[in-house]
Amino acid sequence: MDVVATTSHGDIISGLNRENFRILEDGVPQTVTNFGPTEAPITMVIVMEFSARYYGMFSYLAKYWADALFPNLKPQDYVALVTFDMKPKMEVDFTQNKDEVRNALYHLYFPGFSESNVYDALLDTVDRLKDVPGKKSILLIATGRDTFSRHNYDQTIKLLHQTDVPIFIVGMSQVVMLTKESYGYNGSEIDFVQDENQMKTFAHETGGNAWFPRFDGEIPGIFQEVAAFLRNQYSLSYSPTNRNRDGKFRKVKIELVAPDGSPLTVQDQKGKKQKYLVYAREGYVAPKGVD
Repeated sequence: MDVVATTSHGDIISGLNRENFRILEDGVPQTVTNFGPTEAPITMVIVMEFSARYYGMFSYLAKYWADALFPNLKPQDYVALVTFDMKPKMEVDFTQNKDEVRNALYHLYFPGFSESNVYDALLDTVDRLKDVPGKKSILLIATGRDTFSRHNYDQTIKLLHQTDVPIFIVGMSQVVMLTKESYGYNGSEIDFVQDENQMKTFAHETGGNAWFPRFDGEIPGIFQEVAAFLRNQYSLSYSPTNRNRDGKFRKVKIELVAPDGSPLTVQDQKGKKQKYLVYAREGYVAPKGVD
């Protein structure tokens, strides 16, 4: 399990030890067998909506947003670029040459179909990452609307439970709403709220995070946070006490505790108590079969 802890203000909590983590599987305490910071290079796939929806306006905005990620990457990090409309397309396979990916972004000119199959794009990318070594992650930049996928939302969640790839999402739904309002559109916002909730769930269930900026000025800070998440993970291992190979989903909860087992107290520089959040996978699917 890769874990990140932050204050409620988004500040990374560093300096934690094995004794500061408690793991519960389906409510049953587990014993941490291995612990340490994850120091491997980042291996990230940028999955970007590039469709003709909304006249392609937000697809062009997405590619300029994506460019703000690169100042936060190091020479040893690997990155790939996938775009999607009706189906995903690998624009650049994994490379340490960031300029190759940036050039591919700059040369995206004409969005194709007016579809946005975000479920299929995510699952296709997760499947591609199965055999890729390293500390893998997905950065999804999309409006969040799915129009045509072969998989539905429930199927997507079920399949994401089987992956160890965290999904970080920069959603464009707020910008879409603001733009529509500026053109005098006063339709229902319920669809956008539903899209955001689904994207938040994808991120939460996989141990990632989701942001829904309203203005361009928020983008550099968001990508700094994405990189900080990936560079400040703790890696925890445990051997489950439940040895049944039943193929069922096991709910995992990770808590921060003091060495004596009481809840951990986090304070800011002024000694004020801070609330905190723990980001990790929500669980895993147990193997199925005979021991």
